[in-house]
Amino acid sequence: MKAVPARRAGARLLCLVVAVAGAHAAHSRMDPASGTTLGISFVPRPEQARLSSFGFAAPVADFHWLHAVQIVGDAVPMTGEQASLLARLVDVVTTLDPWVDHAYRCAAVWLTESPGSVHAANRLLARGIAYHPLDWRNRHYLGFNHFFYLSEEQRAAEILAPAVSLPGAPSYLGALVARLRVRRGGLDATAAFLAELARDTTDEYKRAEYLKTLDEIQVERWARGLEAARDEYRRRSGRDLVAVEELVRGPAPLLTSLPPAHPHFPGFRWVLDPESGSIVSSFYGRRYELHVHPFDRARQEQWRRRAEGGPA
Repeated sequence: MKAVPARRAGARLLCLVVAVAGAHAAHSRMDPASGTTLGISFVPRPEQARLSSFGFAAPVADFHWLHAVQIVGDAVPMTGEQASLLARLVDVVTTLDPWVDHAYRCAAVWLTESPGSVHAANRLLARGIAYHPLDWRNRHYLGFNHFFYLSEEQRAAEILAPAVSLPGAPSYLGALVARLRVRRGGLDATAAFLAELARDTTDEYKRAEYLKTLDEIQVERWARGLEAARDEYRRRSGRDLVAVEELVRGPAPLLTSLPPAHPHFPGFRWVLDPESGSIVSSFYGRRYELHVHPFDRARQEQWRRRAEGGPA
């Protein structure tokens, strides 16, 4: 009775030896420089790779992973064809060995040259989350992709929110989720979210981060009130402010006093930001909102127009 399993094991080992020998023979005849020029047709579909692995999924996954790494090393910058090939390879790797760790996040870093590449990376990261539900990093990369590359702030917040309480999650993550939510939910909803996080966490570093962000939200409330007074100043005087203090000066000042520029630290002032013209606290030097570099904002706009069928 034990001979049958032994024969099966021997047959499987023979198949692996034949496969490895065949691969070695093919590679011995191949120009080493051509390794990254093989098209996507040379890479099996994930389901085919699983069926043809003969139970040796991990070694086969390693083979395709090495191919992926070679592409990344040679592709500077990466073309669309190379990105498609890379996405297929990582798809094969994570189908054969879905418990692998690094491949998901490497794909997120590598696949960024187009919206299609980012969506491919996102599908891989979603698989990583399914197989590693307690690892905050895959959610971090997926949320980042939705915000930074696809301009989907609310979707990014939804993805990141469950990661806030996962083991090892950094202390800034909850504050980032709050900032992503502010445009849609408003300051009150954002503050309530942070107050709940501060109340429930046992990590003092995270609590300090949440309380710092609540201070920033309070300053933003005051700044918005000053901006409203500024609008009325423009209407009355026909000109803009030269200094924020003009709101409390003159025979008929709009405000009796200016709010503090920080809830706990005196000595800071309200100033006009030289770049945006907005009223900001000198403590922060910016408003409470998501900040994206103009270069990245231009890329997001270009991708949006392309998706809508307009000129790139």
